[in-house]
Amino acid sequence: MTVTPEHPEGPRAPLPDTVPVGLPLRTGYLLTLVVGPLAVLALALPLALAGGWGPRWYDAVLGAGMYALSIMGITAGFHRHFTHLSFKAKRPLRIALGVAGSLAMEGPVTMWVAEHRRHHQYADRAGDPHSPWKYGTTRRALLKGLWHAQVGWFASSPVRSHYPRYAPDLLADPDVRRLDRCYPPAVAVSLALPPVLVLAVTQDARAALVTFFWASLVRYAVVHHVTWSVNSVAHAFGPRHYRTRDQSRDVPWVALLTFGEGWHNLHHADPNSARHGGLRGQPDLTAWLIARFERWGWAYDVRWPDPRRITARLDAEAAGRRAPHRQLPGK
Repeated sequence: MTVTPEHPEGPRAPLPDTVPVGLPLRTGYLLTLVVGPLAVLALALPLALAGGWGPRWYDAVLGAGMYALSIMGITAGFHRHFTHLSFKAKRPLRIALGVAGSLAMEGPVTMWVAEHRRHHQYADRAGDPHSPWKYGTTRRALLKGLWHAQVGWFASSPVRSHYPRYAPDLLADPDVRRLDRCYPPAVAVSLALPPVLVLAVTQDARAALVTFFWASLVRYAVVHHVTWSVNSVAHAFGPRHYRTRDQSRDVPWVALLTFGEGWHNLHHADPNSARHGGLRGQPDLTAWLIARFERWGWAYDVRWPDPRRITARLDAEAAGRRAPHRQLPGK
């Protein structure tokens, strides 16, 4: 005997791409991600010239150390490991990468991953959260688009990526859920650690305040703008060596500051690769570190690019062509 359910379930509706965000949250993004970093950078030069408020050598050392740790947390951790699954990591390394990425203060790991996966889903097309080509291809439209891709999208967009659609694997991971919950304390540690260390050593509150400005606030602002330059500059300027449907490009100075992320064209041609710098003369410090993790047994199943595949996809330099800038559909 067959029993038919009284209310049979139909096919599940597809999950939405995005969810709306309210004005209070958008205002928070505006203040902490747009206005705050720009205000800090605007104050940096006057304070550097003011007597007694310029950075000391230990401010530079602490700032550089926190910069390197947080940038590597973003590049090796949030980006190549959590977003693109370029390598698997043993649990201590996975947690350490999540903590290091959180110190960059660019948002909890699940939020970061969901936004970036949506970017790859629609790269430089309608639906991309931060394409510099959003407003068209004229010079004025590109300038407006570069601002949008750099920081403007944080405050102007009324939606955010839907976590269950773009990051279900992270939502199911208890370690990642803990990392998300611990994001506010990570921000506090990132800002407080340099001045607390200086205060503990020097017993000088003014020196600690100077350190707070340079090694915490300025470092935070620089980390943000260096990272977002991949979204803006590396989708607008520079050569293209691989066939992609988007406008990803290779920008050496961005690659230098982001430990390899600026070799962005190969990344969009082969997103799951652990290496972004695939050509001679394209150093990739993040890939070097991942290789060390693999050698030490901390990382495994690393997805390195296939030289034959790279050779087959080379086109721009050999043919002497540059892909034209494309306007987003509907714009």
